[in-house]
Amino acid sequence: MNISTVPFDPVALASRLAQAFAQGGRIPAAQVHVADSAQAYAVQNAWVDQVLRSGGAVGGWKVGAPNNETEPNAAPLPNACLHPSGAPLGTPAAALRGVELELAVRLKADLLPGDRLPSREEIAAAIGDVLPVVEILNSRLVETLKSPPATKLADLGNHGALVLGAPASGIDPLTLDLTRLHTRLSVAGQEVVNVTGGHTSPDLWRLLAWLARHAQARGLPLRAGQVITTGSCTGLVIAEPGSLVEGELTGIGQVSLRV
Repeated sequence: MNISTVPFDPVALASRLAQAFAQGGRIPAAQVHVADSAQAYAVQNAWVDQVLRSGGAVGGWKVGAPNNETEPNAAPLPNACLHPSGAPLGTPAAALRGVELELAVRLKADLLPGDRLPSREEIAAAIGDVLPVVEILNSRLVETLKSPPATKLADLGNHGALVLGAPASGIDPLTLDLTRLHTRLSVAGQEVVNVTGGHTSPDLWRLLAWLARHAQARGLPLRAGQVITTGSCTGLVIAEPGSLVEGELTGIGQVSLRV
């Protein structure tokens, strides 16, 4: 049967992806056919439903965009995927091990704008912490990063894990400016990125406002305690197994892990 004639079943697709996630396996992208972002988000929601039924929780979100004009995209992150800096990850041998240094915020209050975009002042008032993070990218798809965009989005946007650095002290969220943020990333003792303003979509408040409305529309509103990571400041770097990854956001803090 042609894969395009198979009825779309987000629950079945989410089950396959979640099983591959748990077991470190991969599925041919053609077997996870999703037509567009709406179907990708339906698969994500079904995945979250399974996480919640098993006693888990949504620990955070990832949001990003290729530029300041394109609509962002997002994925909820299971709480089990969040780890403190320096914690052993137990990364599967076949994992992709893509690493990206990012800026994240932790909410101290729910952010519930309804069907409108909240102002930057509303968003800032809900932010409790600002912290450096490294997102570990992985894939449950055989074609990994070459998979169709909607299929990668269904796969939680290639999410593998999020490693959290210590929160910065004395940061007023309203002063955050990704165009001026200096970032350094080292892998196995070698500096691989040293850049200022490396984010491809540096309008932080646009990303967070879009996510707040988007998440609530999906029935998964942003809640106090969740960590929101806002996209790569360094681009994607592939690390070798066992490598020590060290990142720094100047003025915010450091984060490290071994992949």
